[in-house]
Amino acid sequence: MNAPLKLENTHEISWTANEFESRLRALESRYHIHHPFNRMLNGGRCSPAQIRGWVANRFYYQINIPLKDAAILSNCPDRATRRRWIQRLTDHDGQGENEGGIEAWVRLGDAVGVDRDTMWSQRLVLPGVRFAVDAYVNFARRAPWQEGVCSSLTEMFAPQIHLDRLAGWPSHYPWIEPQGLQYFRSRVPLAQRDVEHGLEVTLSHFRTPAEQQRAVEILQFKLDILWSILDAVEKAWPI
Repeated sequence: MNAPLKLENTHEISWTANEFESRLRALESRYHIHHPFNRMLNGGRCSPAQIRGWVANRFYYQINIPLKDAAILSNCPDRATRRRWIQRLTDHDGQGENEGGIEAWVRLGDAVGVDRDTMWSQRLVLPGVRFAVDAYVNFARRAPWQEGVCSSLTEMFAPQIHLDRLAGWPSHYPWIEPQGLQYFRSRVPLAQRDVEHGLEVTLSHFRTPAEQQRAVEILQFKLDILWSILDAVEKAWPI
């Protein structure tokens, strides 16, 4: 899982910006919102043990998001882009009175019954989850910064998965303390902001047919990362 696989068929004429964006957004059908485990999770059919397993493993992804974003920053020579992208680090790590997304996820762990020490120890993180997340961070370190930005465009699909959790979890899982769901609330507007910038970079940088095809492959790679995380969780805590 070191890099996206090349697709056999490529187009010969560059897509317009609207066509290109539509091609990227069409990959929503491969987003992990459609994974069987997520359908069970958001449908109220997961046990407390399954929810705890997912929260503890997804935490490994959460704590690596700032490392991924820092890697993109380190590869980016454009000051204007860096000034915008750095917001993503503080979104997750926090700054000043803003505790950040990582702390919000720890509070989710508390709410579902995974204590803070267990979460930070990472002893529940599965090898498959660790491998998938590390592959994503390594990609961001080695790829041109524009490719790293493109890989972040799974954020296009994220607001719906958060909204589904906010709509269903309080009734499906009343034993989860409502304040533990703050991470999902916070990410809806932040994801929308991040998508605007990510699309701006991607649509302007990937211009030729080959480049646009590469962007599609990169986004598919990131989708595979997220899908693989749930594959590992589902196997460890079967539905």
